[in-house]
Amino acid sequence: MSETVAAIRAEFTKLRGVRGTFIALLLFVPVSVLIAALGGWSARGAIESDSPGLRSDFTPQQAGLDGILYGQLALIVFGVLIVSSEYASGMMRVSLLAVPRRGRLYAAKMAVTAAAAAAIAIPVAVVSYLVTQLALGPHGASIDANGVPRALAGAVVYLTLMSLFAAGIAAMARSAIVPLAILLPMVLAGSQILSVIGATKEVARYFPDRAGTQMLTVDSSDAYTGFAVLLVWTLAALTCGYLRHRRWDA
Repeated sequence: MSETVAAIRAEFTKLRGVRGTFIALLLFVPVSVLIAALGGWSARGAIESDSPGLRSDFTPQQAGLDGILYGQLALIVFGVLIVSSEYASGMMRVSLLAVPRRGRLYAAKMAVTAAAAAAIAIPVAVVSYLVTQLALGPHGASIDANGVPRALAGAVVYLTLMSLFAAGIAAMARSAIVPLAILLPMVLAGSQILSVIGATKEVARYFPDRAGTQMLTVDSSDAYTGFAVLLVWTLAALTCGYLRHRRWDA
């Protein structure tokens, strides 16, 4: 067995063994599916009652992807904790004794972060979409509707990159407090608020989450541009995180 494979296996073992990190990963499932069900049920009621509260741009296809936008908060927490927990507990010293080459250790940790995020994002994205359509009843849309398969694939890539982005920020900070204090408010409301203010609207388009959401927008013409912007943010965070990790005094 190569040292790299051994390091990746060790990171998977640590992921399962660290309760907080594993719980954060698993929380993505109920949060996404529950929001998807509530969103579909609420939209169905609004449609059937001809409520003016229904969004003017509502489509059943896009509604099926709304749940994971809230569920992504759990994956961001997961991305932060999978890195920061080792620094906080001092386990990073033990990990470096087992894998002295810091680049290999860092790459293994990020590979496991990406694999875990993608593995859970694929089924949850599909299930969340189907749950929304089920809740919408006769107003729902099929999973093979125009633009939906591309948006679902984009959602998986988006969630994986956001998890890696969070992990890179955590590696830079070497703690959970600062990354979570910045990332959660930004994704939950911050960048969205800035995107509707005239002075910051253009700049907010290039924030990682705002650009990335184009990937899971069914009728977006900027999906690939959004992917490129988010990829640049992610690579920058991972690179800075690695440089910080390499200089960590173990």
